[in-house]
Amino acid sequence: MHPPVTQFRPPGPAAHRPYRLLLVEDEKRLALSLAKGLMAEGYAVDVVHDGLAGLHQASEEGYDLVVLDIMLPGMNGYRVCGALRAAGHEVPILMLTAKDGEYDEAEGLDTGADDYLTKPFSYVVLVARVKALLRRRGRTAPPVLRVGSLAVDQGARRVERDGAEVALTTKEFAVLEQLALRAGEVVSKAEILEHVWDFAYEGDVNIIEVYVSALRRKLGAGHIVTVRGAGYRLVSGG
Repeated sequence: MHPPVTQFRPPGPAAHRPYRLLLVEDEKRLALSLAKGLMAEGYAVDVVHDGLAGLHQASEEGYDLVVLDIMLPGMNGYRVCGALRAAGHEVPILMLTAKDGEYDEAEGLDTGADDYLTKPFSYVVLVARVKALLRRRGRTAPPVLRVGSLAVDQGARRVERDGAEVALTTKEFAVLEQLALRAGEVVSKAEILEHVWDFAYEGDVNIIEVYVSALRRKLGAGHIVTVRGAGYRLVSGG
């Protein structure tokens, strides 16, 4: 019997096959949030909630990357990773865990994981790690998003306006990237917060206004339009 798999696919026709990611995470709310976020980045994501299902999926399907929690029912992440490596599977593995400490990280890497991220973590850091592992594997680099005079290079994490580089902080870039990924659409503060800030963040959602104001100062006020009561839209003007 095959394990239940929840699939998340990016909307619209793709110019090329999207990266396929497997997310093995038993915290269902976190798994849903991560999967939706990664899908918004253009990835095709399959989700399972226990180690045995994760091992089955990773063994049977051709994934480009596995995001693997350590504390899982059925079989923990260390054992899943070790079994995949012992069977000759070379898929990149990013381990997630609520534990921390040098011993835990060393154990994860010793079993064959390629990278390690401790909860709670920033979504932007997770995406950066995913992109780095995929680049290391040798597939096409993430695209440069172009909106009018702006060029947002997702791989290099740099922004140009009219060909001149604009220096942004990590959070500023992450906010702009989310707007650029959905250029022309209204993106709510809650959606930006979910993708850019720590999952455990419980502060004021209006912190987004601070970063939008900073982006307007650096990029020009006309690029980011406020849609009152709804969110922000990145446009080609400015």
